[in-house]
Amino acid sequence: MAGARAKTEYVCTDCGWSTSKWMGKCQQCDAWDSLQESVAGGGRGLGSAKAVRAISIVESSLARPITDISTTSVSSTPSGVGEFDRVLGGGLVPGAVVLLSGEPGVGKSTLLLEVAAKVANGGKRVLYVSGEESVGQIKLRAERTGAVVANLYLAAETDLATVLGQIESVKPDLVLVDSVQTIAAAELDGAAGMPAQIREVAANLIRVAKERDLPVILVGHVTKDGSIAGPRVLEHLVDVVCHFEGDRQTSLRFLRTMKNRFGPTDEVGCFEMTGDGIAGVPDPSGLFLSRPDAPVSGTCVTVAVEGRRALIAEVQALVVKSSSPQPRRVTNGVDSSRVAMLLAVLERRAGIRVGELDVYVSTVGGVRLIEPAADLAIALAIASAVQDKPIAHNLVAYGEISLAGEIRRVSNANIRKNEAARLGFVRSVDSDAGQLKAALALGLNW
Repeated sequence: MAGARAKTEYVCTDCGWSTSKWMGKCQQCDAWDSLQESVAGGGRGLGSAKAVRAISIVESSLARPITDISTTSVSSTPSGVGEFDRVLGGGLVPGAVVLLSGEPGVGKSTLLLEVAAKVANGGKRVLYVSGEESVGQIKLRAERTGAVVANLYLAAETDLATVLGQIESVKPDLVLVDSVQTIAAAELDGAAGMPAQIREVAANLIRVAKERDLPVILVGHVTKDGSIAGPRVLEHLVDVVCHFEGDRQTSLRFLRTMKNRFGPTDEVGCFEMTGDGIAGVPDPSGLFLSRPDAPVSGTCVTVAVEGRRALIAEVQALVVKSSSPQPRRVTNGVDSSRVAMLLAVLERRAGIRVGELDVYVSTVGGVRLIEPAADLAIALAIASAVQDKPIAHNLVAYGEISLAGEIRRVSNANIRKNEAARLGFVRSVDSDAGQLKAALALGLNW
């Protein structure tokens, strides 16, 4: 008799929901075109679950009171890349699994190679496993960035069993896998990158990490909408989820955490891509300023807070008479819907006529301002451009603007004021102004 045909199912790559037939839309999370074919696992349902007998626990694995457990063996160890350690909460924790995602070409592999070289320079063995490049290509990049270190071991593998064998042979202190979507287990049907394959690869690497107290960094691809490719359970399995982002037109890159079991999730690391690789930027405020000798209308400086770090950023605005019935609203680095709301508030509450003008708003240096604290700086820059009145060089503005024209208080006001004072901004316009009209008067009539 011919062998029984393997049963297939369609699994959503976003939420893991499965069905026996293909659908255009996931019935669980409403995502479109997210169902991919895979071999059914053949697991039992809850109603037919097989009874599992308890086993005796050995003394070394017996549960202990939390007061008797020492944390010295799981403390974080700095990697040598300061901005990377800042985001992780101090460094790499033994047994921790870090998932690093980002757009293609943003510099994920360059960042990992820099981390690997710094750790290897400290006398530890590092295994870099690449499923996308050959060892020769990695060596060329390492020579360009100065990451050629004796303790750095390279392997180009796409088979899970071979990767585990490399870990067994090298016995590294850190493992980097670039990327988890390129590794496949031969025991499972389906190509690399399928949900079942990603789950199997991640589960085995996490098991090895926990058994050996071995930190592992996994690179994850992203979909066209920016989310991590593969089942959402992957993000639940790992300890830390980081996202590496940046505009390709600029050299600035940001590393943010979306999940961190060992530290804060609101930290951000700043990096700069250079011809020699990637370098951390411990004080990036100067990258976001463009200060001419004489004040120019349409520019205003604000203080943004990323995590616990204050960053000085400059907002620029340009207004011109529109030649079309529908004036243009072009933004770069700020939320377009937020700018549209601020334009309505300016016209209604402050008497600034912008209805017949094309308005262009942008930030300097590629920084993206997403917090409401930048509202007042955006409004001041637009008002300055409309009235052609420059804002003083030593003035910063921060505050959220309500639809009633009130200036609301923002979080971390002391941190913002101290950072502005450190860089020579002795005047500030904030929530103390009360109303938008008063804030505009303080900012424009200096």
